[in-house]
Amino acid sequence: MTPRLAWNAYLAQARMELLLTTRRGENLLVTLIVPVALLVFLAQVPLLPAPAGESIRRIDELVPGILALAVISTGLVSLGIATAFERSSGVLKRLAGSPLPLWALVAAKATSVLATVALQLLLVTIAGWFLGWDPQGGVPAALLAAAPWLILGTLAFAGLGLLLAGSLRAETVLALANGLYLACLLVGGVVVPLERLPALVAVPASILPPALLADLLRGTLVPGGEVVPLAAMALAVWALALAALAARSFRVSDEG
Repeated sequence: MTPRLAWNAYLAQARMELLLTTRRGENLLVTLIVPVALLVFLAQVPLLPAPAGESIRRIDELVPGILALAVISTGLVSLGIATAFERSSGVLKRLAGSPLPLWALVAAKATSVLATVALQLLLVTIAGWFLGWDPQGGVPAALLAAAPWLILGTLAFAGLGLLLAGSLRAETVLALANGLYLACLLVGGVVVPLERLPALVAVPASILPPALLADLLRGTLVPGGEVVPLAAMALAVWALALAALAARSFRVSDEG
Protein backbone atom coordinates (compact mmCIF):
# COMPACT_ATOMS: atom_id res chain seq x y z
CA MET A 1 0.00 0.00 0.00
CA THR A 2 1.35 3.40 -1.00
CA PRO A 3 1.74 6.13 1.66
CA ARG A 4 -1.15 8.08 0.13
CA LEU A 5 -3.49 5.07 0.22
CA ALA A 6 -2.40 4.30 3.79
CA TRP A 7 -3.12 7.91 4.80
CA ASN A 8 -6.55 7.76 3.17
CA ALA A 9 -7.21 4.48 4.98
CA TYR A 10 -6.30 6.13 8.28
CA LEU A 11 -8.63 9.07 7.60
CA ALA A 12 -11.49 6.74 6.71
CA GLN A 13 -10.94 4.61 9.83
CA ALA A 14 -10.63 7.72 12.02
CA ARG A 15 -13.98 8.98 10.73
CA MET A 16 -15.49 5.57 11.44
CA GLU A 17 -14.05 5.50 14.98
CA LEU A 18 -15.46 8.96 15.68
CA LEU A 19 -18.85 7.94 14.28
CA LEU A 20 -18.91 4.78 16.38
CA THR A 21 -17.98 6.81 19.46
CA THR A 22 -21.01 9.05 18.99
CA ARG A 23 -23.26 6.00 18.69
CA ARG A 24 -22.17 4.40 21.98
CA GLY A 25 -24.65 6.03 24.30
CA GLU A 26 -23.43 4.30 27.46
CA ASN A 27 -19.83 5.35 26.75
CA LEU A 28 -20.85 8.95 26.10
CA LEU A 29 -22.67 8.93 29.43
CA VAL A 30 -19.51 7.90 31.29
CA THR A 31 -17.09 10.07 29.33
CA LEU A 32 -19.04 13.29 28.81
CA ILE A 33 -22.00 13.51 31.17
CA VAL A 34 -20.75 11.91 34.40
CA PRO A 35 -17.63 14.13 34.91
CA VAL A 36 -19.59 17.35 34.34
CA ALA A 37 -22.50 16.20 36.51
CA LEU A 38 -20.08 15.16 39.26
CA LEU A 39 -18.34 18.54 39.12
CA VAL A 40 -21.62 20.41 39.42
CA PHE A 41 -22.85 18.15 42.23
CA LEU A 42 -19.68 18.30 44.33
CA ALA A 43 -19.38 22.05 43.83
CA GLN A 44 -22.91 22.60 45.13
CA VAL A 45 -23.11 19.89 47.80
CA PRO A 46 -20.19 20.04 50.30
CA LEU A 47 -19.67 16.30 50.76
CA LEU A 48 -15.88 16.59 50.66
CA PRO A 49 -13.73 18.35 53.29
CA ALA A 50 -12.96 21.98 52.55
CA PRO A 51 -9.48 22.74 51.12
CA ALA A 52 -6.84 23.42 53.74
CA GLY A 53 -5.51 26.68 52.30
CA GLU A 54 -7.52 29.84 52.88
CA SER A 55 -6.85 31.02 49.32
CA ILE A 56 -7.99 27.74 47.80
CA ARG A 57 -11.67 27.45 46.95
CA ARG A 58 -13.52 24.17 46.56
CA ILE A 59 -13.96 24.69 42.81
CA ASP A 60 -10.20 25.31 42.40
CA GLU A 61 -9.49 21.85 43.77
CA LEU A 62 -12.40 20.07 42.12
CA VAL A 63 -11.70 21.01 38.50
CA PRO A 64 -8.24 19.33 38.29
CA GLY A 65 -9.59 16.15 39.87
CA ILE A 66 -12.56 16.02 37.50
CA LEU A 67 -10.24 16.59 34.52
CA ALA A 68 -8.19 13.60 35.68
CA LEU A 69 -11.37 11.54 36.07
CA ALA A 70 -12.44 12.50 32.55
CA VAL A 71 -9.16 11.22 31.11
CA ILE A 72 -9.56 7.96 33.05
CA SER A 73 -13.11 7.49 31.79
CA THR A 74 -12.03 7.91 28.17
CA GLY A 75 -8.83 5.86 28.10
CA LEU A 76 -9.67 3.10 30.55
CA VAL A 77 -13.44 2.72 30.44
CA SER A 78 -14.60 3.88 27.01
CA LEU A 79 -11.65 2.74 24.89
CA GLY A 80 -11.01 -0.42 26.88
CA ILE A 81 -14.60 -1.70 26.87
CA ALA A 82 -15.32 -0.75 23.24
CA THR A 83 -12.11 -2.38 21.99
CA ALA A 84 -12.74 -5.52 24.07
CA PHE A 85 -16.17 -6.04 22.49
CA GLU A 86 -14.78 -5.33 19.02
CA ARG A 87 -12.21 -8.05 19.69
CA SER A 88 -14.76 -10.57 21.00
CA SER A 89 -17.12 -9.99 18.05
CA GLY A 90 -14.36 -10.51 15.50
CA VAL A 91 -14.24 -6.92 14.24
CA LEU A 92 -10.55 -6.51 15.04
CA LYS A 93 -9.69 -9.84 13.42
CA ARG A 94 -11.41 -8.77 10.20
CA LEU A 95 -9.67 -5.40 10.25
CA ALA A 96 -6.32 -7.11 10.83
CA GLY A 97 -6.90 -9.15 7.68
CA SER A 98 -7.82 -6.10 5.60
CA PRO A 99 -5.44 -3.79 3.72
CA LEU A 100 -5.73 -1.30 6.61
CA PRO A 101 -2.23 -0.96 8.15
CA LEU A 102 -1.97 -1.69 11.85
CA TRP A 103 -0.52 1.76 12.51
CA ALA A 104 -3.57 3.33 10.82
CA LEU A 105 -5.95 1.37 13.05
CA VAL A 106 -4.04 2.35 16.21
CA ALA A 107 -3.75 5.98 15.04
CA ALA A 108 -7.47 6.11 14.26
CA LYS A 109 -8.34 4.90 17.76
CA ALA A 110 -5.87 7.39 19.24
CA THR A 111 -7.51 10.17 17.22
CA SER A 112 -10.91 9.20 18.60
CA VAL A 113 -9.57 9.19 22.16
CA LEU A 114 -7.88 12.58 21.77
CA ALA A 115 -11.02 14.09 20.23
CA THR A 116 -13.10 12.80 23.14
CA VAL A 117 -10.61 14.14 25.70
CA ALA A 118 -10.63 17.53 23.96
CA LEU A 119 -14.44 17.63 24.14
CA GLN A 120 -14.33 16.62 27.80
CA LEU A 121 -11.87 19.41 28.58
CA LEU A 122 -14.16 21.89 26.86
CA LEU A 123 -17.26 20.75 28.76
CA VAL A 124 -15.54 20.56 32.17
CA THR A 125 -13.89 23.94 31.61
CA ILE A 126 -17.19 25.58 30.66
CA ALA A 127 -18.95 24.03 33.64
CA GLY A 128 -16.10 25.07 35.95
CA TRP A 129 -16.16 28.62 34.62
CA PHE A 130 -19.89 28.91 35.26
CA LEU A 131 -19.27 27.63 38.79
CA GLY A 132 -16.66 30.32 39.40
CA TRP A 133 -13.42 28.65 38.34
CA ASP A 134 -11.01 31.38 37.26
CA PRO A 135 -7.39 30.15 37.42
CA GLN A 136 -4.55 32.62 37.65
CA GLY A 137 -3.47 33.73 34.19
CA GLY A 138 -6.78 32.72 32.62
CA VAL A 139 -8.30 29.41 31.57
CA PRO A 140 -6.42 29.00 28.23
CA ALA A 141 -3.02 29.54 29.86
CA ALA A 142 -3.90 27.16 32.70
CA LEU A 143 -4.96 24.38 30.34
CA LEU A 144 -1.86 24.92 28.21
CA ALA A 145 0.31 24.46 31.31
CA ALA A 146 -1.62 21.30 32.20
CA ALA A 147 -1.41 19.87 28.67
CA PRO A 148 1.72 17.70 29.26
CA TRP A 149 0.06 15.91 32.19
CA LEU A 150 -3.19 15.46 30.27
CA ILE A 151 -1.29 13.93 27.33
CA LEU A 152 0.72 11.61 29.58
CA GLY A 153 -2.43 10.64 31.46
CA THR A 154 -4.28 9.91 28.23
CA LEU A 155 -1.40 7.73 27.03
CA ALA A 156 -1.24 5.88 30.36
CA PHE A 157 -4.95 5.10 30.63
CA ALA A 158 -5.38 4.36 26.92
CA GLY A 159 -2.49 1.92 27.32
CA LEU A 160 -4.18 0.34 30.33
CA GLY A 161 -7.51 0.13 28.51
CA LEU A 162 -5.90 -1.54 25.49
CA LEU A 163 -3.87 -3.83 27.75
CA LEU A 164 -7.07 -5.13 29.33
CA ALA A 165 -8.97 -5.24 26.03
CA GLY A 166 -6.23 -7.15 24.25
CA SER A 167 -5.70 -9.84 26.86
CA LEU A 168 -9.02 -10.45 28.65
CA ARG A 169 -12.53 -11.39 27.59
CA ALA A 170 -14.99 -8.57 26.97
CA GLU A 171 -17.20 -9.35 29.98
CA THR A 172 -14.15 -9.33 32.27
CA VAL A 173 -12.95 -6.02 30.83
CA LEU A 174 -16.41 -4.52 31.34
CA ALA A 175 -16.46 -5.42 35.02
CA LEU A 176 -12.81 -4.65 35.70
CA ALA A 177 -12.75 -1.29 33.91
CA ASN A 178 -15.85 -0.06 35.73
CA GLY A 179 -14.49 -1.35 39.05
CA LEU A 180 -11.18 0.44 38.53
CA TYR A 181 -13.05 3.62 37.59
CA LEU A 182 -14.99 3.54 40.85
CA ALA A 183 -11.79 2.84 42.78
CA CYS A 184 -10.12 5.86 41.17
CA LEU A 185 -13.13 7.99 42.03
CA LEU A 186 -13.41 6.92 45.66
CA VAL A 187 -9.92 6.04 46.90
CA GLY A 188 -7.56 6.78 44.03
CA GLY A 189 -6.65 10.31 45.04
CA VAL A 190 -8.52 11.73 42.06
CA VAL A 191 -11.51 13.57 43.55
CA VAL A 192 -10.39 13.36 47.18
CA PRO A 193 -6.70 14.42 47.53
CA LEU A 194 -4.39 11.82 49.04
CA GLU A 195 -3.67 13.86 52.15
CA ARG A 196 -7.31 13.47 53.18
CA LEU A 197 -7.34 9.70 52.78
CA PRO A 198 -6.15 7.16 55.39
CA ALA A 199 -2.43 6.44 55.13
CA LEU A 200 -3.20 2.77 54.46
CA VAL A 201 -4.88 3.86 51.22
CA ALA A 202 -2.94 7.01 50.39
CA VAL A 203 0.58 5.54 50.45
CA PRO A 204 0.09 2.81 47.81
CA ALA A 205 -2.22 5.06 45.77
CA SER A 206 0.42 7.80 45.59
CA ILE A 207 2.58 5.82 43.15
CA LEU A 208 -0.28 4.83 40.81
CA PRO A 209 -1.30 6.74 37.65
CA PRO A 210 -4.67 8.12 38.92
CA ALA A 211 -3.17 9.94 41.91
CA LEU A 212 -0.07 11.00 39.96
CA LEU A 213 -2.20 12.58 37.23
CA ALA A 214 -4.55 14.29 39.67
CA ASP A 215 -1.69 15.64 41.82
CA LEU A 216 0.16 17.01 38.78
CA LEU A 217 -3.00 18.74 37.57
CA ARG A 218 -3.61 20.21 41.03
CA GLY A 219 0.00 21.33 41.24
CA THR A 220 -0.46 23.16 37.95
CA LEU A 221 -3.99 24.54 38.30
CA VAL A 222 -4.56 25.15 42.03
CA PRO A 223 -3.34 28.56 43.29
CA GLY A 224 -0.05 28.11 45.12
CA GLY A 225 0.30 24.55 43.83
CA GLU A 226 3.64 22.99 43.00
CA VAL A 227 4.51 20.32 40.45
CA VAL A 228 6.71 17.58 41.90
CA PRO A 229 9.30 16.51 39.27
CA LEU A 230 9.41 12.96 40.65
CA ALA A 231 5.64 12.63 40.12
CA ALA A 232 6.01 13.83 36.53
CA MET A 233 8.76 11.28 35.91
CA ALA A 234 6.68 8.51 37.49
CA LEU A 235 3.65 9.29 35.32
CA ALA A 236 5.85 9.33 32.21
CA VAL A 237 7.26 5.91 33.14
CA TRP A 238 3.75 4.53 33.69
CA ALA A 239 2.57 5.95 30.36
CA LEU A 240 5.43 4.43 28.38
CA ALA A 241 5.29 1.11 30.25
CA LEU A 242 1.53 0.64 29.84
CA ALA A 243 1.65 1.59 26.16
CA ALA A 244 4.52 -0.85 25.57
CA LEU A 245 2.77 -3.66 27.47
CA ALA A 246 -0.43 -3.07 25.50
CA ALA A 247 1.43 -3.21 22.19
CA ARG A 248 3.35 -6.34 23.20
CA SER A 249 0.44 -8.37 24.58
CA PHE A 250 -2.47 -7.23 22.39
CA ARG A 251 -4.32 -10.01 20.51
CA VAL A 252 -6.99 -9.35 17.89
CA SER A 253 -9.01 -12.41 18.93
CA ASP A 254 -9.40 -14.78 21.86
CA GLU A 255 -7.77 -17.49 19.79
CA GLY A 256 -4.83 -15.30 18.73
